[in-house]
Amino acid sequence: MIALACKHNQVKKHGHDRRGNQRYRCILCGITWTDEKPQGQLGPMRIPVSTAKLVLRLLLEGSSIRSTERITRVHRDTICRLIVRFGDACRDFLDEKMRGLTLTHLQFDEQWTYVAKKQSRLTTTERETCCDVGDIYLWTAIDRKTKLMPSFLIGKRSANNARRFMMDVASRLVFPNAHASDPHAYQTGGYTPITHISTDGFPAYPEAVDLAFGPYAKYGTIVKGYRNATMVYTPSEMVGTQRNGIRGIGKGQEWSICTSHVERLNGTQRLFLKRLNRLTLCFSKKLRNLEAAFAMFAAYYNYCWRTRKPGKSGQKRPTAAMMAKLTDHLWGFDELFDAVLRPATQN
Repeated sequence: MIALACKHNQVKKHGHDRRGNQRYRCILCGITWTDEKPQGQLGPMRIPVSTAKLVLRLLLEGSSIRSTERITRVHRDTICRLIVRFGDACRDFLDEKMRGLTLTHLQFDEQWTYVAKKQSRLTTTERETCCDVGDIYLWTAIDRKTKLMPSFLIGKRSANNARRFMMDVASRLVFPNAHASDPHAYQTGGYTPITHISTDGFPAYPEAVDLAFGPYAKYGTIVKGYRNATMVYTPSEMVGTQRNGIRGIGKGQEWSICTSHVERLNGTQRLFLKRLNRLTLCFSKKLRNLEAAFAMFAAYYNYCWRTRKPGKSGQKRPTAAMMAKLTDHLWGFDELFDAVLRPATQN
């Protein structure tokens, strides 16, 4: 190989760079250059693919970064870089696949966590200027029938994020064309709801739902009342619920408003993401790492995780992606890894 700035053919090897690429040096003019190797699925990372899969599987099964480091003998900084690379690829993969969905009942909720330090520890300047530290919420949605998580958002608990999240979820569903609401054959026109939406009592939700879905969704809120809710580290007892139908839910139909499935999803997230565990030393130091770790979990949950059927039978449902007709077979982690991190020849 001859460098672009060198026209001589007399070259010799000149060591390797820190990534293991062979370097060359021209004997006549002294110019040096690098012969870069083609990158694989992990790009510039030199960790073996088999080891990377083991690291990611341990993280997805609830292991912490340092326990994974002790088991695999992979440095924690390398593990963090692997999380970011695989998580970013999972986010792009889900953004591509979660399109044209037909979901009948969407439940929305926000799950609390924190980054770097809790909100009470922030200085006045940090509270005014920083949006990536302190209290952070995981905005999630799940379909009641298929258990699919079509989208998620990570950020502060604000009206702006509520609108952004609703608009993103709405963009992934199939809407009827504008002509479908016009009167046809002497029939009165009207809007046909495409989904049912249930949320908690967060005040920003009604405006966000109206902005994103308009008349194409039935919408109601549910507010659950608890006893001993202010006692720290003590399980609260639910003593009642208040259901309010806001759009398309008439009297006697309030029973259809439910957020129990998305709240159960919150428990799954806290179980399988160590950084979300309560009463432990685990937490996210950077928002970027939290976003990548949760995207990794979302892809694994949708395509590989199988929820159990109600009752004591122990039988499992197909994966959420199978029930939503996104795939026709059960995926293993190896297939997910290859689909998310395509080989260099397929990029």
